[in-house]
Amino acid sequence: MAYTISDDCISCAACTDSCPTGSISEGANHYEIDPNTCIDCGACADTCPTGAISA
Repeated sequence: MAYTISDDCISCAACTDSCPTGSISEGANHYEIDPNTCIDCGACADTCPTGAISA
């Protein structure tokens, strides 16, 4: 199951560089993770300053 980004995201982009598959992009309201390319590594969750990313 892919990681997801909640509305707690402040769009700081800290997670984008940590994603080895480039699955994170800017969405309409906050950053989003593409579930089709996410490999469930959790690297993005470790870099999120607000804890907005979860499995």
